Amino acid sequence: MKKAAFHTLGCKLNFSETSAIARLFEEQGYQKVGFDQPSDVYVINTCSVTANADKECKQIVKAALTISPDAYIVVVGCYAQLKPEEIASIDGVDLVLGASEKFKLLNYLNDLTKKTKAEIYSCEIEEADFFVDAYSFGGRTRVFLKVQDGCDYNCSFCTIPLARGISRSDTIENAFKNASDIAKLDVKEIVLTGVNLGDFGNNQSKISNRKEETFFDLVKKLDTVEGIERFRISSIEPNLLKDEIIEYVAKSKKFVPHFHIPLQSGSNKILKAMRRRYLRELYSERVLKIKTLMPHCCIGVDVITGFPGETDEDFLETYNFLNELNISYLHVFTYSERDNTDAIGLDNAVPQNIRKKRNKMLRILSAKKLRHFYEQHLGETRLVLFERDHKDGVMHGFTDNYIKVKVPYNADLMNQLRMVTLKELDADGSMLINNYSEEISFLT
Repeated sequence: MKKAAFHTLGCKLNFSETSAIARLFEEQGYQKVGFDQPSDVYVINTCSVTANADKECKQIVKAALTISPDAYIVVVGCYAQLKPEEIASIDGVDLVLGASEKFKLLNYLNDLTKKTKAEIYSCEIEEADFFVDAYSFGGRTRVFLKVQDGCDYNCSFCTIPLARGISRSDTIENAFKNASDIAKLDVKEIVLTGVNLGDFGNNQSKISNRKEETFFDLVKKLDTVEGIERFRISSIEPNLLKDEIIEYVAKSKKFVPHFHIPLQSGSNKILKAMRRRYLRELYSERVLKIKTLMPHCCIGVDVITGFPGETDEDFLETYNFLNELNISYLHVFTYSERDNTDAIGLDNAVPQNIRKKRNKMLRILSAKKLRHFYEQHLGETRLVLFERDHKDGVMHGFTDNYIKVKVPYNADLMNQLRMVTLKELDADGSMLINNYSEEISFLT
């Protein structure tokens, strides 16, 4: 039996797609093995959101060939679509597949003989106008369910529309079927994923002549899936997070009180330069609406530091805006120049040392925000889903509102929902500890 190994860089959407590709290999008789094990073929699903992701691809190819020098190396994903020739030049790479071709990977495999020169199969991104569903399974308690792909927004700093194409979506009927199938695998939580999740249903009448459906329609339908305890929305643009969605989640028994809402900047000047489709005032309104209906809700924020033209005053405007917002944590990104984006041609580039300094300041703020959010819930009893992963006698789980809980390892807790009293903060303040021997109980 031939062996295949898989490695994913980047977002939850990539994880769902890698898992779907791996299942295709298994259906053809391949044995799936860990990426750190000898294998006949290694598949690397790449990201290209940051320059570091590009460099990491080269390191991973090298690591795979160190384990199995004669292995067949396939690179797919966003980086493969954007820069196929650059990937093909990496020593040891045999096959490069773009956005549309990656799901047909097995059609391009021969007898796995190493190539003297990598083969490239990459369509024009305009041809990536069809939807391929996917979901992750195996190794994680939560499953990432892909329901949307591509983006029509064309923010000035972003390469994703160039890497994934126009916005397109699954049907609600098929997403419901996939969620129901996932429930049969004893999965307790599904995370909805996409490039621009709130844009679900847009463009469908143009692409397939079917009636357009909305993300709110999808949420209401998935709320009726039997066997799934939790649905989590991975990330949604503030302008697409409508009042009706917030109000529905506040009352839902399955959609959890956790939103991740990209901001990118707290300066309206920078938001306009980024070509974002909202201003900071709308963002404040979204947060206020959520916290009014769900005071316990966890809110995560994406933010970019060092965008061209971001002055000290602009950055402080962002810092102060975030400091005053009732949010829970930040995902902080340092702006990096990306080919074929409008932002790369803007004047007044921010020096790298200043970008890194601002990044560090926001990361410190994020830690303070997270600790404050955790402290607000000390003494509460909340439902925790425990992960399968464990290390050094410790395992973790997450509450519905995304508080990370640490407990001594107990195999009986894996993939189980338990009511847990949140007792104390860990020494580093990053998570809550629960002395669960007397505090934990079965969900009834």
